[in-house]
Amino acid sequence: MATEVKVPTLGESVAEATIGEWLKKPGEAVKIDEPIASLETDKVAVEVPSPVAGVMGEYKVQVGDTVEVGAVIATIEDTTAAGEATQVEERSQPQPAGEIAPAAAPVQAENDDVITMSPAVRRAVLEHHVDPTTIKGTGKDGRLTKEDVLAAAKAKQQDAPAQHAPSPAPTPAPAAAGERREERVRMTRLRQTIAKRLKGAQEEAALLTTFNDCDMSAVIAAREQYKDLFAKKHDIKLGFMSFFAKAACLALKDVPAANAKIEGDEIVYHDYVDISVAVSAPNGLVVPVVRNADAMSFAEIELAIANFGKRAKEGTLKMEDMAGGTFTISNGGVFGSLMSTPIINPPQSAVLGLHRIEDRPVVRDGQIVIRPMMYLALSYDHRLIDGREAVTALKIIKEAIEDPMRILIDL
Repeated sequence: MATEVKVPTLGESVAEATIGEWLKKPGEAVKIDEPIASLETDKVAVEVPSPVAGVMGEYKVQVGDTVEVGAVIATIEDTTAAGEATQVEERSQPQPAGEIAPAAAPVQAENDDVITMSPAVRRAVLEHHVDPTTIKGTGKDGRLTKEDVLAAAKAKQQDAPAQHAPSPAPTPAPAAAGERREERVRMTRLRQTIAKRLKGAQEEAALLTTFNDCDMSAVIAAREQYKDLFAKKHDIKLGFMSFFAKAACLALKDVPAANAKIEGDEIVYHDYVDISVAVSAPNGLVVPVVRNADAMSFAEIELAIANFGKRAKEGTLKMEDMAGGTFTISNGGVFGSLMSTPIINPPQSAVLGLHRIEDRPVVRDGQIVIRPMMYLALSYDHRLIDGREAVTALKIIKEAIEDPMRILIDL
């Protein structure tokens, strides 16, 4: 009996997805709740588990197809009942070694004889694409065993003429000198969504960016002094992101417009700070949310960000991990960026861009000295945030990083 596999509920307001990858091939054994396919939604990849244990059956859709919630995408052939019958027979009747008890899997041969196959034999037939009617069984009463199928598959590979052998995947010929080529690759659903949202942000919001530079000496010294104790106590490294997250919370408290959003003709202010942290994933940029960052400790923020980064690489982030967010921090410095103008993440009104740290000459007390400097960028929606507010917010962040004591005393 075949069991249908349907697209599960994908999350609030998500009605469809794209088949990204099949994780099981037809004929392969499948355990209950084992992932058989990966779906690409607007934000994350979602795995589809098997509702029953059995054998992977027929694909109803192909990679790249768009499917709606509840649509049938494949079937699982349930072999549980057959397996139980086999076990009962094996317990009640001794059999020679290597012999497989019959199960309800008959195949009609050309001479009208019926070939009965156990689940193990049936799986082997499907996997190796052999015709069971052409194989001589060595089991009890001439029944097929798994070893018979494997031997037939091996013989088929050795004896098949070259013209019937499966053709190897075509290898592109080396390009001739001066030859120009093009390759077309369909955009993933995640990349399409990123493109639409970022373009929509440019068209809808009145984007403007203000810049400042920041002396990282104090934060670097603090990390160096306390990194071992911090890691020992909290089992996580002390990074820069927790400092910037706490500094941003100070700024957003003093400049609430940077933590607000526009809905229709109203401004919605938040008395909490949910920071979206831009994380690079295999399929594109994702922005999981560190909720109530203003009430979290440095260690809690670092643990949350590290967990999101790990899950982003594994593709296990969920829709709810990226829902909401009142302010975004994007760290292009990890890729070597010196300066950029980040784009806000709608419906948020501001985003903080971090960049690489490099030694630069600066003037301190009338002397030219070398300091580890970072350029900061705050992009904001000018419809909601005035220039004075944006500059003030970025200045608060800069001062908190250059003097971390401000974070501790809420200054």
